[in-house]
Amino acid sequence: MRVPAAPTQFHLQATPRRYVMPTSEKIQGPASYFPSIEKKYGQPIEHWLQVLRSAGDLKHMELVKLLKSDHGLGHGHANALVAHHLARR
Repeated sequence: MRVPAAPTQFHLQATPRRYVMPTSEKIQGPASYFPSIEKKYGQPIEHWLQVLRSAGDLKHMELVKLLKSDHGLGHGHANALVAHHLARR
């Protein structure tokens, strides 16, 4: 039986003495929303980050409200974009 390992560790496959690094890591946090944001709203993430940069020095919920009211984003998508934007400042 194989036991899941942390992404940076090796783990055994069914065949003894064969070590394999995991091929892909799951994206976590606000960035996990990015593919669905791009698909739903038809703009790349950089577009939304530019909108947030252009908004100036607003607080988190003010930026969320801007994306929702002026651009029609849903709350979760707007919140993810703002969280990512503010974390990069």
